[in-house]
Amino acid sequence: MKKVSKSKIATTYALALYEVAAAKKAVNKVCDDIKKLQLEISKDANFIKYLANPLWGNEAKIEALHAVSKKMNLGLEIQNCLNIIAENGRFAELKEILQEFVHIYHQKNNVIEVEVQSAQSLSSTQAKKLEVTLEKKLNQQVLVSYVVKPEIIGGLKVKYGSNMIDDSILGKLNRIEQVMKGGQ
Repeated sequence: MKKVSKSKIATTYALALYEVAAAKKAVNKVCDDIKKLQLEISKDANFIKYLANPLWGNEAKIEALHAVSKKMNLGLEIQNCLNIIAENGRFAELKEILQEFVHIYHQKNNVIEVEVQSAQSLSSTQAKKLEVTLEKKLNQQVLVSYVVKPEIIGGLKVKYGSNMIDDSILGKLNRIEQVMKGGQ
């Protein structure tokens, strides 16, 4: 049997969920529900492990998911998707499926996801100014996630799509080192 990658599985499920949500004109509601579910999953590191445990039967998993869905007031589309994931034993890929849906949602709504790495947290003024600059440069709405990485020493690393702008001190030092070694 051919092994399929987690990302391919996640994309398949996420696309199917997006198409169902679009057909029912519920894409925004589904996206909101997914974000609520992602938040809950991030609070409990063992949530996915419990659901992916093969010793626990699918019926019990589906019952638990219905209870969670009801408590969180999740829509029918998410509940049906979770049922399919349970029936197909794909809980190990749940986080990736949810994240891929959000990526598809952003692509369809012309929002580009940007990761900004800095040596220390940016102030709210700096973050807002950076976001405005990125929106002007990229000519579309941006969703910025900030990551603090002290090892870059200073400056910023900005990643979007397959592009990266490395204006960090570590990046500059690495480029200087390459020039000094005679490499390009």
